[in-house]
Amino acid sequence: MTPPHVVVVGGGLAGIRAAITCADAGARVTLLEARPRLGGATFSTRLGGLDVDNGQHVFLRCCAAYRALLARLGVEDRVLLQPHLDVPVLAPGGRVYRLRRNRLPAPVHLVPSVLRFGYLPLRERLHAALTAGRLKALDRGDPRSDETSFAAWLTQQGESALAIERFWDLLVVATLNVPSERASLAQAAMVYQTGLLGEAAAADIGWSRVPLSQLHGDPAAVALGKAGVRTLVRAGVDAIETHGHLAVRASGECLAADAVILAVPHAAAADLLPGAAGVDRDGLRALGRSPIVNLHVLFDRPVLEEPLAAGIATPLQWMFDRSESAGLEPGRYVVVSLSAADRWVGCSREELRGVFLPAFEALLPAARDARVESFHVTCEREATFAAIPGTGRLRPGPRTALPGLFLAGAWTDTGWPATMEGAVRSGAAAANAALHALDEAE
Repeated sequence: MTPPHVVVVGGGLAGIRAAITCADAGARVTLLEARPRLGGATFSTRLGGLDVDNGQHVFLRCCAAYRALLARLGVEDRVLLQPHLDVPVLAPGGRVYRLRRNRLPAPVHLVPSVLRFGYLPLRERLHAALTAGRLKALDRGDPRSDETSFAAWLTQQGESALAIERFWDLLVVATLNVPSERASLAQAAMVYQTGLLGEAAAADIGWSRVPLSQLHGDPAAVALGKAGVRTLVRAGVDAIETHGHLAVRASGECLAADAVILAVPHAAAADLLPGAAGVDRDGLRALGRSPIVNLHVLFDRPVLEEPLAAGIATPLQWMFDRSESAGLEPGRYVVVSLSAADRWVGCSREELRGVFLPAFEALLPAARDARVESFHVTCEREATFAAIPGTGRLRPGPRTALPGLFLAGAWTDTGWPATMEGAVRSGAAAANAALHALDEAE
């Protein structure tokens, strides 16, 4: 019997996971990617002699699906993972406080560092610890949680504007790509409950030691080939056809399929989905977008003493030392990730230099005497969907009303925000749903 043919549309992390899962189960798989490379929203480009990632993507120890994909691609040795959560939080004037876990079980593993977090008065630190306990107990599955903003809920708990800005937003902006005042309470609760208030080791931070194309796209191409997947790049999909049979029309070729997994961004999915799929296409478009801007700054000497750091009372948010990936001595090549970056989109490189180079000097003493050798900017205008109140009901699951058509992408209803973990989970869910349906059809 000829194995079923599964066509995966989209070569990002969701599509890669879906294609490998289907191929490992014995299906014939064709993966179509419109771009000339795999990796989706995680890739590298060459700028000024550096391999520059389009963004600083990190993961947590609790990102089990993503870490399993790295293992499947054979690149576990190309990432770093903290032995324990440790984030230095810097402010102008040389102040440094650390958010780190100890060896106690959650949630008390973070209590000492919260109580020492001197950017807030002691009374507010104590109150934040109490609020964290209430957040741990919150039912994020209650539909009302998705209709409420995180900041509104925090305010109801007695959190001050200063505490929201300096403590709660530190994690929410970076993970949800929207500030607390715009963030869905359900999504924020998921981040805290899963990452910080569940298992003690869950929030240990990991990141790539190599350019992202060497972590995702290039190894995926090799792994897909070994799994027997036919991978076509520069193969933009024109339509999904449903007249009598399921087929995908791409670059002049029509591919008949027993199952199709659509693993493209939500706006593109809305354009490609046939009406018979029964998916609210206007709802997908209403998920919106939130941008991320990344600054890639090469100094002539070390300026960042830590592998990563977060900023308070500064336009700098999260900073990462990417010197190793560029073959440089530590501390010279600093990448700054600016989430919820609407105010920076459209700014020229010179405008950004004028804002952020003085911010470096105010935050990092060594930067005051350093010369900037290069300053590059990457911008993802549609980096994630906007995790605002009401978006939970707009995120569909992997199945559609059209037999044989399935959805994947970090925007689908994975329970996770728009992260690499969410993308990989969605690919696995869509693949498993497709394989189950194919088994039932036999």
